[in-house]
Amino acid sequence: MADADLSTEVDALEHALASIEAVSDLESKRSEIVELEKQASAPDLWDDQENAQKVTSRLSHLQSEVERVEKLRARIDDLSVLIELAEEEDDADSRAEAEREIAALRVAVDALEVRTLLSGEYDERDALVTIRAEAGGVDASDFSEKLMRMYMRWAERHGYGTEVYDTSYAEEAGIKSATFAIKAPFAYGTLSVEQGTHRLVRISPFDNQGRRQTSFAGVEVLPVTEEADHVDIPEADVRVDVFRSSGPGGQSVNTTDSAVRLTHVPTGIVVSCQNEKSQLQNKVAAMKVLQSKLLEKARKDREAELNALKGDGGNSWGNQMRSYVLHPYQMVKDLRTDQETGNTDAVFDGEIDDFIEAGIRWRKNSESE
Repeated sequence: MADADLSTEVDALEHALASIEAVSDLESKRSEIVELEKQASAPDLWDDQENAQKVTSRLSHLQSEVERVEKLRARIDDLSVLIELAEEEDDADSRAEAEREIAALRVAVDALEVRTLLSGEYDERDALVTIRAEAGGVDASDFSEKLMRMYMRWAERHGYGTEVYDTSYAEEAGIKSATFAIKAPFAYGTLSVEQGTHRLVRISPFDNQGRRQTSFAGVEVLPVTEEADHVDIPEADVRVDVFRSSGPGGQSVNTTDSAVRLTHVPTGIVVSCQNEKSQLQNKVAAMKVLQSKLLEKARKDREAELNALKGDGGNSWGNQMRSYVLHPYQMVKDLRTDQETGNTDAVFDGEIDDFIEAGIRWRKNSESE
């Protein structure tokens, strides 16, 4: 790549980062950081543990956001110096290093640009993910477990925390359903584009005749509720059932009836939790899941009212959204964005950032039409 081309690439990166800085409102974030640092240094901060956790969590999040942009700015500035050096001394090694850094910066700036597209009401929240086996029998259950591992591996690759609330195992293989949280800033906004029906096509390992099977799994993504959400759930509206936790193949993993199932009588919403050690802990965790589902129901009800006023039927982009084909060829393809890859193993191992970023851009474009 010629030096002039390198400079053009840097100019493009400069322009893209400047747009991100403008949208991110860094000065406002820096002012909030100063205020939060004062609160965090108060000697009585931890007298109110809930507020202390909110303060420290928000402070850490903002510092990370600002630092991420500042580091990219510093790298672009250093890149300009490196290109000048390559030009002045006609240094091939410096030029090659600059080309590698341009490629890396392009990926980093693109990822940060996608983050600026997350501006929904709950986008900054942790994500509550539920996966359910749909049509396809044992293949659907096995596929659901593969999807759960895919998202867990994605979180692990990014250093995000996870917490499994409930897993219902299928009799032969895989899972009937699972609910888990992914704990990271913007986890909900990021993963919400994964919501919908996922389809797997393969030679079934459970079919004696080796026939090709198509199976389906549904993915639901909700924002984790916070105290400020005020989801009012009268005690009389919730039926509480306790049962014995179980593992794969129906084996007992707990000799006491510590698992909890909550039924919200007015809506019929049912949630359960069996991964904590005590019945009380499971009830608290299940209540969090129920609150998230009721919060999402209220959001959807509001959205339906708006759509009715607009005269359209709402959008249905969250239904059929991705195909995973393992036979007769290898291909994972998003049906909304046309994003695709032939490296199916990598996808099932959590390499789904390209699909997520394409989905976020697609959604933003759809909303603006």
